[in-house]
Amino acid sequence: MSQRAVLLVNLGSPDSTSVPDVRRYLREFLGDERVLDLPAPLRFALLEGIILRTRPKKSAHAYASIWKPEGSPLVITSRSVREKLSATLGAETPVYLAMRYGNPSIASVIAKMAEDGVTEVLLFPQYPHYAMSSWETVVVKVFEQRTKLAPGMNITTVQPFFQDADYIEALYQVTAPHLSQPHDHLLFSYHGIPERHLRKGDSSKAHCTLVADCCTTCSPAHATCYKAQVLATTRALVARAGIAADKHSVSFQSRLAGEPWLSPFTDYELKRLPKVGKKRLLIICPAFVADCLETIEEISEEGRDDFMAAGGESFQQIPCLNDQKPYIEFLAQRVGRWLDLR
Repeated sequence: MSQRAVLLVNLGSPDSTSVPDVRRYLREFLGDERVLDLPAPLRFALLEGIILRTRPKKSAHAYASIWKPEGSPLVITSRSVREKLSATLGAETPVYLAMRYGNPSIASVIAKMAEDGVTEVLLFPQYPHYAMSSWETVVVKVFEQRTKLAPGMNITTVQPFFQDADYIEALYQVTAPHLSQPHDHLLFSYHGIPERHLRKGDSSKAHCTLVADCCTTCSPAHATCYKAQVLATTRALVARAGIAADKHSVSFQSRLAGEPWLSPFTDYELKRLPKVGKKRLLIICPAFVADCLETIEEISEEGRDDFMAAGGESFQQIPCLNDQKPYIEFLAQRVGRWLDLR
């Protein structure tokens, strides 16, 4: 009889806020060819010659501002999600957790699953939207390590769930209490990617950024188009919550210099909105299922300061799904579908 299990995979964090640990983490993260998709010699030169000379110290300071006594908020929350999902599913369907970068590594967790006799796995990347630098790199790494460490293990992958009705309902349930508070505007801030990645992910090479209104013009390219998918999430939540068109907008955060990235940029919007009368702001970050450096430090700390300095009156980041009950129920529903088919 086969042993079935669930594997949750999220981004990961450094082991600590020390500069050496942060440098080690950034080397693994930015050394990924799907994150910095440059020719290997150029990627190495950029990473070792420029980025890792200065960024680890700055990033270590940022991580220190959000670190908890138990460690990284992302890892702590992810562990809680694993525990709560495991309790919901019961002992017959064990749940494992791995991180794409850092610990627990994908290799170590696949080795542990093989040791435990797991033969069938539901891989559940903790990313609602497709991007080569997030969802794809997780899936590729898991299958690489499966082939190396447990070639007999059968893996089924959950596809991006950006407009799954149960996911949108979970997002709404977590968001609704905050929407009932007085506010002038809801800003959807998604993680940014280079515009070039949209074209690279378009297998037709004839749609993304080339066709007018490409994100709303139906195309098979949307299956691997991050921007089309985040806009679909936005439309679905706006419809579910009944948010007026002039009460919300979309922006993109966490860009790097050197080439065009998705816009408008969140940091620019946070300075612009108060000037057009949007002084009471709610901000939501649906690209992330768990609060992390990008939502806590970049949005709730730096973003708040920028907004208030520009004339804002109130600022609140709506927490991510984290380990809240609606998200655990969504995960359990998707696992249940898989189990029913086995």
